[in-house]
Amino acid sequence: MRLHHPSGDRLHLSYCTNVHPAQDLDGIIAQFDTYAVPILERLGTDVLGLGLWLAAPVAAALAADPAPRRRLRRELDARGLEVVTLNGFPYRSFQDPVVKHAVYHPDWTTPERLAYTLDLARVLADLLPDDAARGSVSTLPLAWRDPWDAGMAGRAARNLDELAAGLAAVESGTGRTVRVAFEPEPGCVVETTEQAITHLADADHDRLGVCLDLAHLACAWERPADALRALRRAGLPVVKVQVSAALETAEPEALREYAEPRFLHQTRTAGGASADDLDEALDRRLPAPWRVHYHVPLHVAPSPPLAATTPLLREALAELAGGPEPLCDHFDVETYTWGVLPPALRPATPEQLAAGIADELAFARAELHHLGVKA
Repeated sequence: MRLHHPSGDRLHLSYCTNVHPAQDLDGIIAQFDTYAVPILERLGTDVLGLGLWLAAPVAAALAADPAPRRRLRRELDARGLEVVTLNGFPYRSFQDPVVKHAVYHPDWTTPERLAYTLDLARVLADLLPDDAARGSVSTLPLAWRDPWDAGMAGRAARNLDELAAGLAAVESGTGRTVRVAFEPEPGCVVETTEQAITHLADADHDRLGVCLDLAHLACAWERPADALRALRRAGLPVVKVQVSAALETAEPEALREYAEPRFLHQTRTAGGASADDLDEALDRRLPAPWRVHYHVPLHVAPSPPLAATTPLLREALAELAGGPEPLCDHFDVETYTWGVLPPALRPATPEQLAAGIADELAFARAELHHLGVKA
């Protein structure tokens, strides 16, 4: 959706398609009719934004041949869909039965991650609406924290230099600006905004910045105002915001039905204790309260004694979009966990999933409207 800030700046609100499992172009296009068009109709909007996820093989095929890129653009345009941002964090197979640590590979020490991200930038340059100011690609926060040493840091730094050069070449060849956003996440080399500032200090800040995932920010127990103030001081732009909420509770036993085998659910306590997954945290009986990296639907409050980190989400949106000028123009709702929610909360049909995503987007739109951002 296209929204307008009181400053006159346009904001883009989309939903991330990594919630869907398609691994090829035909499957991706089929998603448009199964999910995106019903979502658009339910929202009553003329244009629906997609934060498109393309697995590495389909990204490579699209980058290598303009014909399928033109086909994809036609299919989007015909349905009133647009793409200004891509999710380049999962490399492939993100909705497999077990993902866990595999989502962090290949990491930014490898040529494969660099090639994938530049493929996405080349594809996005052709998908961007003609009047879009720029595009964004979100990516992983360098690597999982272990192992990590000086040699790996050096390889990653060289890849980031090549990435910036490749993005400059995309802009020179197409006239379209695409920026890459590194997404701090619990357990990774870059977990907090301060770590992002440290590890991206020597990066090209015109082309490389931060993807601020609001669930991850909550799990790091960071205050939005403090985090954004530090980023501004460092000159590190917020290229993209993932509008998400994590689980929070002072009674951890209530979380047992959320422990599941597909995704990591890193757990952090207010006192600084941590576990890399929810079942580990439960076994170790970490001191409460907890925040858990489990993206929950934005528009539905979990049953007590569980809560969502929605108050922090609102604080962050107020900082990002409630001032005289927006601090970011790409907002992507990213609840990829619909398929692993406890059975009573899990959509049973594609229609139910589309309705849930539409309700999340309506919630995010309403929150931005409260800040003066209008359709």
